[in-house]
Amino acid sequence: FECDVTNGQAVDEVVERVIGRFGGLHILVNNAGITRDTLLPRMEDAQWDDVINTNLRGAFLFTRAASRAMMSSRYGRIINMASVSGAVIGNPGQANYSASKAGIIGFTKTVARELGKRKVTVNAICPGFIATEMTDALGPAILDEVKKQVPARRLGESQEIADAVLYLASESAAYMTGQVLTLDGGMTA
Repeated sequence: FECDVTNGQAVDEVVERVIGRFGGLHILVNNAGITRDTLLPRMEDAQWDDVINTNLRGAFLFTRAASRAMMSSRYGRIINMASVSGAVIGNPGQANYSASKAGIIGFTKTVARELGKRKVTVNAICPGFIATEMTDALGPAILDEVKKQVPARRLGESQEIADAVLYLASESAAYMTGQVLTLDGGMTA
């Protein structure tokens, strides 16, 4: 289902459609994210707002809508995509992105405490540099420099992130909530 993650009514409608089609909602992965990179003195209000609204507000809206069904069924897994840029390090030109991802971490920890008694877990994943269209846009020269900073000497693969999501969505992670799992090839070790 397509949805503007910044529109509360659209999010509520998508969640209702999912529940209607599948008979419930047990797993939510908040993965929508954008960048609008520029140094802070040049950052326009719209660049700040676009990133915060998509990356942080979108996670809030979907979590709020999905948590209602999860609390009723007394089961759920919410996995939020943060970033090492918000968790551990900043990134020049990404004040908006880093702020949104740091916000995801605080949001994750708070919501985990609120929903835990209803058997809903809430965790975050902090990817480092992962081979995606977003990182491809950095160009080969920057990516070569990034790889030098990563002890694994490579970018992560999207399948490695997907495997972590699968773990957090599984029964094996039933006692894990409010945690931040960093997958960055040792970059922040």
